[in-house]
Formats: sequence, structure tokens, C-alpha cells
Amino acid sequence: MSVRSSLLSILTMGPAYGFQLHGELGARTAGRRSVNVGQIYGTLERLVAQGAVESAGSTTDGLPLYRLTVGGRSEAVAWLHGTTSSAGEDWNEMLERVLIASSLPDVDVGAIVGDYREAWAARLRSDAQTPARLHDAGGLAGLSLAADDALAHAALTWLDTVSARLAASGDEVFHRELSLERPKRGRRPALTPAL
Repeated sequence: MSVRSSLLSILTMGPAYGFQLHGELGARTAGRRSVNVGQIYGTLERLVAQGAVESAGSTTDGLPLYRLTVGGRSEAVAWLHGTTSSAGEDWNEMLERVLIASSLPDVDVGAIVGDYREAWAARLRSDAQTPARLHDAGGLAGLSLAADDALAHAALTWLDTVSARLAASGDEVFHRELSLERPKRGRRPALTPAL
């Protein structure tokens, strides 16, 4: 998953500070994504330098706030509604894109799920017609094609689950506002073994 794209998507809700974005990323991906706080701040610095994010002042206690520029908002919306991923990241990027999109207001998650269904179904149709599948389904090529099929079927099953849950409870049940709770700083206390 692109930390850059995820941060831009979360910032569509309004200005936020780095540690807040760190917590939001974890919460909006249901704990699937754990990113070092330093990576969040490094990404924010690059986004500012590239003109996708700008300063929005600071909190009352001096934490720098960031907000999207027009270009940053366009990039966030394009990522949320896209279905392409870097090679090997199709499954994870789909999960995290749908999870983040479902947590944001004013995003048509049903359309995103529909686009993903079309993309995964097209892959199944395409794979079914490859010469390797028809003529050489053995060896490593056969195992690779079987893995592609299994992944596509799993994706379609998960997307059916998302659609059913959205239909049963409505999109707004999944929406979250930006958390106003201050994340705790510093080291976590050591865990003591149970006696």
C-alpha cells in the first residue's frame, strides 16, 4: 500500500498533524497497516516539497497541521477510485483502499467495489484464455496460474462480503471522523508476564 496515497486520502477530511495521521492510518485499516511514525513525517515532508500538501498552521499546543492542496486532493480521489496496483500488491492494496474508502464520508464505496469486481473478473476471464493455461498447465507455470485464480476468486468473495455488509448496514456505519484523541507519545510500557 502506498502510505502517500493513504495519507492524502485521510487528509480529504481536513487538516491533521503527523501523529494523528499515524493513528488514523492504523484505525482506518483495522490495524492491518502499521507504519513507523518517522515514515509518516518523512512522507509528509515529501508531500509538502512536491506540492500535494501544505501547512495549515498548528494545533493550540504547537503541533504542525497539514492540509491538501488542489493537486493533492485530485491525487487522493484518483487513488481511491483506481484499481491498479504495483506488481504483487493487488490484494493488499485492494483491501486497504476499500477499508480506507469505506471510512471516509462522501466516497461511493459501492462504485469502488464494483470497479474492483470488474477488474478481478476480467483477470479470471483473461487467465482462462492464456495459451499457457490451455496447453501447458503443468510445472511452475501451472502453479502460478492456480495461485492467480485462487487470488482472484478470494478477491471476488471478499468483495461480495463487503457489498453485503454495506447493503445490510449502510455506508455511514463505517464512516469515521478524524479522531480528536491525542495519541500517547513515548515508549509503550513493558509487558509484565502473567503469574
